[in-house]
Amino acid sequence: MTTVAKYPSISLFFPAWNEEDYVERAVSRALEVLPKLTDDFEIIVVNDASTDRTQEVCDALAAKVPQLRVITHPVNLKLGGAMRTGLAASTKDLVLYSDIDLPWDMRELERALHLMDYLEADMICAFRFDRTSEGAKRIVYSFVYNLLIRALFDIQIKDVNFSFKLMRRQVLESMELRSQGSFIDAELVVKAIRKGFRVFQMGVDYFPRTRGVSTLASPSVIMKMVKELVALYPETRSPSPPVKPVRLPPSVQPLRSVPGQAGRG
Repeated sequence: MTTVAKYPSISLFFPAWNEEDYVERAVSRALEVLPKLTDDFEIIVVNDASTDRTQEVCDALAAKVPQLRVITHPVNLKLGGAMRTGLAASTKDLVLYSDIDLPWDMRELERALHLMDYLEADMICAFRFDRTSEGAKRIVYSFVYNLLIRALFDIQIKDVNFSFKLMRRQVLESMELRSQGSFIDAELVVKAIRKGFRVFQMGVDYFPRTRGVSTLASPSVIMKMVKELVALYPETRSPSPPVKPVRLPPSVQPLRSVPGQAGRG
């Protein structure tokens, strides 16, 4: 008997920098969940110039998993660059972004898909129910940052940097992302709201990483986020039509230069 897909096609994207301990686990969990939800999916890992065995682990998995694509940056482009690469490489109707250490239970994806369908949403952003395991410093940093984003951009998103964002392809086809670092999460969500897309939130249990070290709460990363926030504030609050959208609509083909003529655009 043929199984009918419950939901549209799905692209799942993981940025990865020195994540040799998590790649296989993340891909394995994705393969447990995605086939139950759709018969058309892809998993994309962007290896952001890792210096550990991330590339080796990815290559071994890609040889066994036909739905897995691995994109490698020769130089480290930070979170913003990795996210733009992964989102641009997505080819399916729905796009899901997650950290590769899986800070949320992948089985929550079905609930997010149901909410997207029921609420006729264009994007679902998750927020963490309980973050006490992170420690006081990270909780304070996050509280202040989220408060700042809500105040500056007049949005009600509770946990803008949490890496569980499910969106329709039209969101990516309508905007240009400029952030090079961790401000890209806020830029993505704020621009979606400002462009009139329907964005909803759902709470999930949070599972902190047990291997490796997160650098997202380091003073240097926070300072870069603040600098990008200042530099990109006008464009993020009032986004202009994209010159180079994150992802081109299917009906639009990239312009190619004609020999002997200057390329258009």
